[in-house]
Amino acid sequence: MKNNRLRELLNEGKPTLGTHVITPWPGIVEVIGHSGAFDYVEYVGEYSPFSLEQLDNFGRAIELFPNMSSMMKVEEQTRGFIATRALGAGIQNLLFTDCRSAEEVRQCIRLVRSETPEAGGIHGCSMRRNVGYVLEAGSEAWAKAMDEVVIAIMIEKKGAMENLEEILSIKGVDMVQFGPADYSISIGKPGQGKDLGVQKIQRDMIELALKKGVAPRVEAASFEQSKLYVEMGVRHFCIGTDLGIIYGWCRQQGESMRELLASV
Repeated sequence: MKNNRLRELLNEGKPTLGTHVITPWPGIVEVIGHSGAFDYVEYVGEYSPFSLEQLDNFGRAIELFPNMSSMMKVEEQTRGFIATRALGAGIQNLLFTDCRSAEEVRQCIRLVRSETPEAGGIHGCSMRRNVGYVLEAGSEAWAKAMDEVVIAIMIEKKGAMENLEEILSIKGVDMVQFGPADYSISIGKPGQGKDLGVQKIQRDMIELALKKGVAPRVEAASFEQSKLYVEMGVRHFCIGTDLGIIYGWCRQQGESMRELLASV
């Protein structure tokens, strides 16, 4: 089974860097891999249409790059199905959304971990591509890989912040990330993710996570936006999104070309 680069870096206490894709075309994964710049690619499945075959192809593309791992953002509805299918496709790590309580977080972890007495999960073996279909299904190597899946949790609901200390104390929570847009909605301030009060809550989350020894991850559009968080002690980032980059380029270059053409 493929080495999990993200897990290795976390275990070594080193910084990690990922980037997002919403388009599941494996060619995009390959382009990112050829850059040699990222430790993992996060497929933002919550926002994207996908088929199970596309997940398999995403996993295949990742395996072309030994020093790059993968993650999938898993939405609240049918999270168990999506999580196990993503892992079965070879996507090695998971970001769970929309948890509101510590018990929901525990359930997310149980969905991932193998159903051994030691791990306490409910994830059984399957003949999927992450185990070579017929080669390592139910093997010790598979169980170990499931127990090493990096589990990240979005802290994006009022309930999650209210239960943050308990969530951070749960064995198996490797990373947490604040979600200002959803959080602002949950407190009755839709569209106010940049509100100073909401931003303070993000800082509070980061500070408590660092205190509890759980890695806070920050999502940013660029490295310039990340400098403030580095000063706070954050060492884990996921920057940029394929659709955002394409939109920004199209708008900037298209408008500039229109201005140039209008002047002739």
